[in-house]
Amino acid sequence: IAEPGWRACYKLLLETLPGYSLSLDPKDFSKGTHRGWAAVQMRLLHELVYASRRMGNPALSVRHLSFLLQTMLDFLSDQEKKDVTQSLENYTCKCPGTMEVLTLPGGPALPPVPLTKLPIVRHVKLLNLPASLRPQKMKSLLGQNVSTKSPFIYSPIIAHNRGEERNKKIDFQWVQGDVCEVQLMVYNPMPFELRVENMGLLTSGVEFESLPAALSLPAESGLYPVTLVGVPQTTGTITVNGYHTTVFGVFSDCLLDNLPGVKTGGSAVEVIPALPRLQISTSLPRSAHSLQPSSGDETSTNVSVQLYNGETQQLVIQLENIGMEPLEKLEVTSKILTTKEKLYGDFLSWSLEETLAQFPLQPGKVATFVVNIKVKLDFSCQENLLQDLSDDGISVSGFPLCSPFRQVVRPRVESKSVNPPEGSKPGDSSHVKTLEAILNFKYSGGPGHVEGYYRNLSLGLHVEAEPSVFFTRVSTLPATSSRQCHLLLDVFNSTEHELTVSARGNEELVLHAGECQRMAIQVDKFSFESFPESPGEKGQLANPKPLEEERQEARGLEIDSKLDVHWRIPSLKRTGEASVEGLLNQLVLEHLQLAPLQWDVLVDGQPCDCEAAACRVGDPVRLEVRLTNRSPRSVGPFALTVAPFQDHQNGARNYDLHGAVSFVGSGTLHLDAVQPAGQSSCLGALLFLYTGDFFLHIRFHQDSASKELPPSWFCLPSVHVRALEAPA
Repeated sequence: IAEPGWRACYKLLLETLPGYSLSLDPKDFSKGTHRGWAAVQMRLLHELVYASRRMGNPALSVRHLSFLLQTMLDFLSDQEKKDVTQSLENYTCKCPGTMEVLTLPGGPALPPVPLTKLPIVRHVKLLNLPASLRPQKMKSLLGQNVSTKSPFIYSPIIAHNRGEERNKKIDFQWVQGDVCEVQLMVYNPMPFELRVENMGLLTSGVEFESLPAALSLPAESGLYPVTLVGVPQTTGTITVNGYHTTVFGVFSDCLLDNLPGVKTGGSAVEVIPALPRLQISTSLPRSAHSLQPSSGDETSTNVSVQLYNGETQQLVIQLENIGMEPLEKLEVTSKILTTKEKLYGDFLSWSLEETLAQFPLQPGKVATFVVNIKVKLDFSCQENLLQDLSDDGISVSGFPLCSPFRQVVRPRVESKSVNPPEGSKPGDSSHVKTLEAILNFKYSGGPGHVEGYYRNLSLGLHVEAEPSVFFTRVSTLPATSSRQCHLLLDVFNSTEHELTVSARGNEELVLHAGECQRMAIQVDKFSFESFPESPGEKGQLANPKPLEEERQEARGLEIDSKLDVHWRIPSLKRTGEASVEGLLNQLVLEHLQLAPLQWDVLVDGQPCDCEAAACRVGDPVRLEVRLTNRSPRSVGPFALTVAPFQDHQNGARNYDLHGAVSFVGSGTLHLDAVQPAGQSSCLGALLFLYTGDFFLHIRFHQDSASKELPPSWFCLPSVHVRALEAPA
């Protein structure tokens, strides 16, 4: 035939389709088993492609070739798959395949043919946002999120509705303006590499900007994860209806409802209003240690630091708003994960005022937040770091010049040095204690804040604490003043460096590595509010032990702040605190505590505690004993006897001074009963007949009023009077 009628030929071929159980609607081939002879059907489809080409209608050729590839893929040999795809690419170079319905003049309408088998999708899963970006709803007044409007606690109707909804709507939220992800598990059925271009999501319900991806799948690959992303531009409920691809030049819209055998855990998710995005960077290096939080907290960043015990390190955190909304609200909390170590003081401390002064933090702006990391642990229980101490080889340092104990200090002998066994030297890793904590940043802003949503960002902190200095023994000695005492501390340097130790008002003490020395600090006694309790009062407490521990810690903290003991390693330029918390037993605390009865002795109106009071021979000296009652009970009355003596500085005292000292009136003084917070005084007078140094010993009469009180309540200062020649 010179000029065959290809249009009539094409029409004739269409009329034969029902006879071969062939339909041009791809949906008819997705229901059950294949009907008809596939070999004959493929031959007929090839004839339709050829006739379409001779008719000069390349779009029709692309549609029939796409249909052949989609419906007959399982019956094509590897070579035939290559030939068909090569032909399809040749056609689509001139006329790309579309999803439009093709209508022939006087003929049937050809529905679009999405290539859902290139690649084959087996699983679709909408992914939650990363933990640091997940929105959380602020709790209602009842402490629960409002989830239903029903007034009933339980309703089977509501439960049934929720069950139906769960099959479609997912229980997490996406955020407007944030990149959201959908994961597809796909595989390539072709015997050659499959290149998929412009693969993106098909959605409805919310304006959505799909960010297409291009992928290359190996020949006959197994299940391969592919993540498609996009950005919701508005709020509401978004439904993922499917995906679109471009394969071999054919553009396809693949709907999930038309995909046989696809598993999905739900295709609808709520999009909430936009929230700011916080990014943190720190002055510390990232940690190689991954925290193991028991509560399931996920940290976006972990940092680590090595500190000596008592050292404070500043952690500078840069808070950057990398989102598009202003950051308006910020709350910072911390949680210590390590519970086996006893911590003293605040491990983590900060002040938010300066940071919040920079709020609202606009997009792209950075605020600075400073956290103080302070490690105060008790290393004294590690026996391999201790040594037996004796007075030999211990140098005593820090006595004030006026203290009588400075006279008995022996010259310093070479101090003892610790020689630990091999493998347990100071600074060895076996002595290192580990602390882990999480800093949680709760923040919000923008439209999401108005709707009651916020985000959490967590920073993990790994701290390794090495022993620095600690006290192996703590004791006290009385001072010349009744309101002071000497605190004796045996200080041990457990580092591998020479360091110095100093207390408030004392000279520095130099300690070599592994060396122990004794230092003495003169301290003013403390006015702890702890008095003997009656058995009845104790019985009212359900558990008095934690209360007593609390008191002990408060006293230790107060003593620490007054002592202000610091160490310094000059070679490393590092400093820290040396704490006595946890080491002070009840006896030491009693010695450091001011007695509830405060006694003052005044000579001629001047307090007489440490310094000698001067007087003239032959002039009467007025003596006043004053009592301040700081106890919660009434005390007294008391009778006191004044006994003058001379100290010969050789252990002997001379009380036989009848010819040298005379009383003006009686030598016995009487004090009336004193109410709580009250004060009373008694007066007497003496006459010194000769020059010299005299001391006054004031004794209490053993009566019922004094016997029922502890002896430590009757601590009177020593009185030193220096009688001088009367002026001529």
